[in-house]
Amino acid sequence: MSTRPASSADAARRGYPARVADGTSSTAIPFEPEEHWSVPWMLADRIARSGDKPLVARKAPLAGTWQEVSARVFGEEVARVAAGLIGMGLQAGQRVGIMAHTSYDWFLLDMAIARAGLVSVPIYETSSAEQVEWIASDAEVRLIVTESGALAELVRGATAEVGHEVAVLALDHDAITTIIEAGRGVGLSQVDARSEAIRVEDTYSIIYTSGTTGRPKGVVLTHRNAVGIPYHGVRYLEGVLRGEQVRLLLFLPLAHVYARCLQLLSLAGEGVLGHTPDVTSLLPDLQTFGPSYVLAVPRVLEKIYNAADAKAGSGARLKLFRWAAKVAIEYSRALDTPEGPSRALRASHRLADRLVFRKIRGLLGPNARFIISGGGPLGMRLGHFYRGLGLLIMEGYGLTETIGPVSVNTDWLNKIGTVGPPVCGNDMRISPDGEIEVRGLGVFSTYLNNPEATAEAFTADGWFRTGDIGSLDEDGYVRITGRKKDLIVTAGGKNVAPSILEDRLRGHPLVSQVLVVGDGEPFIAALITLDAEMLPQWLRNHGLEPMGVVEAASHPQVLAALDRAVARTNRAVSRAESIRSFRVLTTDFTQANGLLTPSLKVKRAQAMETHATTIAEIYAGTSKGPRED
Repeated sequence: MSTRPASSADAARRGYPARVADGTSSTAIPFEPEEHWSVPWMLADRIARSGDKPLVARKAPLAGTWQEVSARVFGEEVARVAAGLIGMGLQAGQRVGIMAHTSYDWFLLDMAIARAGLVSVPIYETSSAEQVEWIASDAEVRLIVTESGALAELVRGATAEVGHEVAVLALDHDAITTIIEAGRGVGLSQVDARSEAIRVEDTYSIIYTSGTTGRPKGVVLTHRNAVGIPYHGVRYLEGVLRGEQVRLLLFLPLAHVYARCLQLLSLAGEGVLGHTPDVTSLLPDLQTFGPSYVLAVPRVLEKIYNAADAKAGSGARLKLFRWAAKVAIEYSRALDTPEGPSRALRASHRLADRLVFRKIRGLLGPNARFIISGGGPLGMRLGHFYRGLGLLIMEGYGLTETIGPVSVNTDWLNKIGTVGPPVCGNDMRISPDGEIEVRGLGVFSTYLNNPEATAEAFTADGWFRTGDIGSLDEDGYVRITGRKKDLIVTAGGKNVAPSILEDRLRGHPLVSQVLVVGDGEPFIAALITLDAEMLPQWLRNHGLEPMGVVEAASHPQVLAALDRAVARTNRAVSRAESIRSFRVLTTDFTQANGLLTPSLKVKRAQAMETHATTIAEIYAGTSKGPRED
């Protein structure tokens, strides 16, 4: 398979136009779902197409085994749960919350909620009582199904004063059985009537933005969004999503739109969907399930690379790994040139494949061919590494407000360093101040109960303001520079996109997270957290005694290694944009402490507030005027 970028003419033949004259980039095939199309319709269509073939594999209690469930059998179970929801007295259009980890039951509940004409409202398991109260109140949620009895108690306490009754069930306390029992008197005709009454503009789900600032907003997504994106997706990614050999193992949280969209794509396509909630068993699950493509956020792909580097140890083995990594990157870069890889480079690539690449590819399972990366910028280095490794990396871009991908590199059009051309019935343009604006099938209708935020989110001519800065090249491929609100302006007036520095510095095995600061200050600085998982191996590799993160944060050899990593990072930017000072923190940024989003992006405002004293120490005694050096 060729992974070189296509020309404008090639793109047009494939169904994509080149960038059009008005500066926008658009998908070529116009499509509007029919009035009766909905998520239940999509499930019915899958059953009609391949009802006796497996749709989903359920992880058995016995480790390492999977029970495949056909589309028809799954549809029958969905209907029973939907009947139970109706039997519980839930009226069409009412909202049901799911506060559970990624699993077969999550998928089952989501489909049953839609089948009963209800609206699903995902809630992260890590949500605080205050957040649960806000979501339950704002969305008028009537039932919440939690993962555990402990979460159920949290929800009951949080919703006691919301102004309406909220029923709470727990999966580990037979929630599914309880729901099904409530539907014993509800016939299939009643369930069908609910499904058939759904219209394409009706609400499918309300997803609250995890966000990096402020109170979460309820993004109202319609069945038009939920059907339109998968309908196009299985056609644009036909080589990835069609065929009985297609397998996807989801491990990212289904409360996040990224995993949720891929679940819908799996339903609309072919092959088998699996779920695993416990990332500690991810590597064994990848081996036993054998996905054909892997869905990941950049931080996961970064950690795989860093783990491989750390496990190489030192001496000859470490030199071998780093030589192979360099070969992978050079080989991938050469694929983008007219002449392609040289004979010598192809020979080195074959040798590196035998000695190193096969082992790393094997970590993703025996069938992995593609990686879909989203939820944040991947960066050129990692993109070329994985493509050079023999895995086609398809980096994409999307938001909660677009129910997943706005653009994506496909298996037949691929440019490392971009997030691809717009797909799935979406159009994109760049505003005069560099902001990416979107319209199309995936774009949400409104923020729930928030007309002011909705009005602010759209331009006068109806384009959604994404808040991201970027550009379109001559073929309509999108490059993301960073978040508009994250742009740092130094005291000297220099605009700095922190993501470029943060992404490169996170490539060091010792580094977990990075926060680049310097808005209004004379120079750029960074807060760095250490990766507690990688630290022991790094210490062994460097002949150091075991120590914890707190001790390592001030150890001279650790600081020297980070200083060298900062120097390498600074090569990518001008001196005015480079990191002049850094501090190593003794605590990491996590979802639990509220400093990371579920897609593992740093919540900048919260992190800066939490570590305000450390930031102030960096700039203590410096002038606020521009620094001359």
